[in-house]
Amino acid sequence: MAMKFDVITIFPRMVEAGLAEGVVGRARTAGLLDIVVHNLRDFTTDKHHVVDDVPFGGGPGMVMKPEPFFAALSAIRERRGDPDAVILLSPAGERFSQDGAKRLAGHRHIVLLCGRYEGIDERVRDAFATEEMSIGDYVLSGGEIPALAVIDATARLVPGVVGDDSSVEGDSFTRGLLDYPHYTRPAEFEGRRVPDVLLSGHHAEIRRWRREMALQRTIDRRPDLLAGAELDADEREWLKRSKS
Repeated sequence: MAMKFDVITIFPRMVEAGLAEGVVGRARTAGLLDIVVHNLRDFTTDKHHVVDDVPFGGGPGMVMKPEPFFAALSAIRERRGDPDAVILLSPAGERFSQDGAKRLAGHRHIVLLCGRYEGIDERVRDAFATEEMSIGDYVLSGGEIPALAVIDATARLVPGVVGDDSSVEGDSFTRGLLDYPHYTRPAEFEGRRVPDVLLSGHHAEIRRWRREMALQRTIDRRPDLLAGAELDADEREWLKRSKS
């Protein structure tokens, strides 16, 4: 059974463009992912399809109205079934991470709510959102880019979406470490050579080199990750030697 995503947005073409290519696009064509992008304006009742209004209490900007979201979520439940999660993309949400993607990949149906302007009327969150999620400590113009990030990261963990499962297993953050360096042909380019171990054909040495490089890269660039990393005995020993 395909994993289902529903995205509610006022810019459906923006979302569809991001879902049409690459791994996610191929998985949709193969029937592994069932993604429907809903135009929030289709769930309005006025002739101008208004989705926003001025905030109570005054202040700048506009707030997205609750009625279209209530109607859209009701229609999704009727047509596509009850979702496992309804996620409001919001700067106030929990930081999305690889662990979060693993958790979401265990669901069968996820709805993503994309806000704009000053945000969505709080009653939508109160009535429907099972969680709020942020992709970082910065402000975007809306939830469409975060929705694409959540779908892409989660979809990669759905069996069959990425052709080679070992590729996913080696991704950065999968065990709490950054990925090791990658090289391809030619073996030498503008005076820069590929490390000799990768040309040796000695697979055990190559595996050891890659583990050590992943550790070193994490130490150099994201040492904060090491506290929660899943290390085996050899990696813990290497880490101990590197500190001595």
